[in-house]
Amino acid sequence: MGESRTPEVAWEKVQLARHQERPQTLDYIAQMVSEFLELSGDRLHGDDKAVVGGLAVVGTRRVVLMGHQKGHTLQERQERSFGMARPEGYRKAIRLARLGEKFALPVVTLVDTPGAYPGKDAEEGGQAGAIARSIETFARLMVPTVTVIIGEGGSGGALALAVADRVLMLENSVYSVISPEGCAALVWRDAAAAAQAAAALRVGAQDLLKLGLIDVVIPEPAGGAHVDHAATAEAVMREIDLALKELEGIDPSERLRLRYEKYLNMGSYATAYGR
Repeated sequence: MGESRTPEVAWEKVQLARHQERPQTLDYIAQMVSEFLELSGDRLHGDDKAVVGGLAVVGTRRVVLMGHQKGHTLQERQERSFGMARPEGYRKAIRLARLGEKFALPVVTLVDTPGAYPGKDAEEGGQAGAIARSIETFARLMVPTVTVIIGEGGSGGALALAVADRVLMLENSVYSVISPEGCAALVWRDAAAAAQAAAALRVGAQDLLKLGLIDVVIPEPAGGAHVDHAATAEAVMREIDLALKELEGIDPSERLRLRYEKYLNMGSYATAYGR
């Protein structure tokens, strides 16, 4: 039986993924990056603090590194919109991804968001189009790409930064097309059924690995990633390094073909009458 098939287990995963002290992008940068030059702004409208990124050295490798930042305190979370990006955040991600391709640098993303910012200003600013263009950009990059789901991977707000050659996931993270609360409100007309929804959505890493939606599950310290940031960052850095070593040995055109094939095959199904 899958790891998140029971409401109790599934909801525990959701709570751990949302833990206020769970390491976020800036925590990983502090723990596993020896050099980091942050690049801000989308060169069109402004800077979105829900997404941080720049040029980094991870181990001995220079990369473009970016990810969502929720903040740990209430003030930080309000300043960063709880990790929910607006169009300028996705345009910043596009800008950084293209910079990586220009200078032949691998692109690494850390995903931790409940979803895209749902406000009126974001919709007026072209939220859906920005997400679509981000997905398109990451799908077409000729450089190696690695994503790590480090907390919540919510809907299109997560997918905009998560189309990659290799998708890694911490064992107590969650990744889903909709939040359990949102699913419960739609299906059961009761947000209190969130735990039941989480189980039905199969949000946990082991289930997603079995479904072929992610590639690697990264173990966490006992009790969760928030218990030991350093050990978690070390495990994440090790898996990123292994993934990039493998990807760098593949011809770029072949790597692109395999990436397309990976995503085109998702969602295929069989019936009694064939595929």
